[in-house]
Amino acid sequence: MKKILIKISGIIFLTLGILLSCNTKKKSAKEDETSEIAQHEKEVATMCTYGDDVSFMKDYIQVIELSEDSNQSRVAVSAALQGRVMSSSADGENGRSYGWINRELFKSQDTLEHINVFGGEERFWLGPEGGQYSIFFKKGTEFTLDDWYTPKLIDLEHFDVESLSATKVVFSKKASLKNYSGFQFNMRIQREVAILSETEIQEALGLSELLDNLNSVAYKTTNTLTNIGDEAWEKETGLLSIWVLGMFNHSPNTTIMIPYVQGNETDLGAVVNDAYFGKVPADRLVVKEKVIYFKGDGKYRSKIGLTPQRAKNIAGSYDDKNGILTIVKYNQPKGVTDYVNSMWEIQEEPYKGDVINAYNDGEPEPGAKPLGPFYELETSSPALALKAGDSGKHIQTTFHLEGSEKVLNPIIEKLFGVTIENIKQAFQ
Repeated sequence: MKKILIKISGIIFLTLGILLSCNTKKKSAKEDETSEIAQHEKEVATMCTYGDDVSFMKDYIQVIELSEDSNQSRVAVSAALQGRVMSSSADGENGRSYGWINRELFKSQDTLEHINVFGGEERFWLGPEGGQYSIFFKKGTEFTLDDWYTPKLIDLEHFDVESLSATKVVFSKKASLKNYSGFQFNMRIQREVAILSETEIQEALGLSELLDNLNSVAYKTTNTLTNIGDEAWEKETGLLSIWVLGMFNHSPNTTIMIPYVQGNETDLGAVVNDAYFGKVPADRLVVKEKVIYFKGDGKYRSKIGLTPQRAKNIAGSYDDKNGILTIVKYNQPKGVTDYVNSMWEIQEEPYKGDVINAYNDGEPEPGAKPLGPFYELETSSPALALKAGDSGKHIQTTFHLEGSEKVLNPIIEKLFGVTIENIKQAFQ
């Protein structure tokens, strides 16, 4: 990657087996407060902070920073990487950096052929990835890694900054893409990134309060795709979806949790699709009564997905060593079932795709280098059948809450219907 290509943004966090261990013993309020302060000071002394990461990234790119004074939160965004949220912090410059960034690739100042995995905890993409309407494969090629290419539009191209304030930035881009079947999409993309205040976080999660000993950061992205061509986008020639993905720092203690709609398979279909890269082993994917548990340890390349019949409007992860709860919520249209199918094959049902996905990185084959490692949480809009001039929209909000088990457990129970102990015992 040439330095001139990257004009704004980024961050990284490498977990080093450190930070926040949770004390479950009963203590007085004063002891709790003292423990929280000591714990935070220990973290700051050992971890790679948001400020460290911004400083590193500024050697290669510029950074747009959004800030919210009510809770000292920060969000770093890149115009050069399609308005990508590179990382965030719940405690200012000295807080933990939540996004995974590929330092090695930035340092190389090189560009790669198939994909440039710079990282970032929320990026704008478009689907479908595979199938006869894919935008990642050229017409007539095989659905193999050798023929798979990420469109430059969502890999290397710069988005324009339309407006910028302390708490919000708006990007835009006009572009064209041709799918596997030869149909050309002429489009305008608009992407708004806004940091949330403490009150807005509380309201968005439906919580009565956020305790003082809880660190929090959240941002909402509003992603709009407009058909600026003369032809309507129709099923027969292929449709696009807005696809939002986040790369987060893996750890041996990170478990992904995805609540799902319960019911029999005859009516709703399979609970989870784990066929993307081969069936996921039972010690890495567990389906319980209310929640799907999936390891986010960066040690085994695997991916899962939920259909609109099974998906709710929330997914998340919990790192039980460092006390980090990550939550992703999105606008899920009611009654809509047409989602693009990204399986790497000519498909019998190209609009029977997933709405929520989770990916755990790892070696693609024994001895091969992983992309990261990292883990991802992903959501998609429905397939967008847009007439000329029409627009489709996908909204996602990402939250990071950091605190003790005592503080986080009621939140997890309310949002996911399980306890921290359930999460810890999921794979035992």
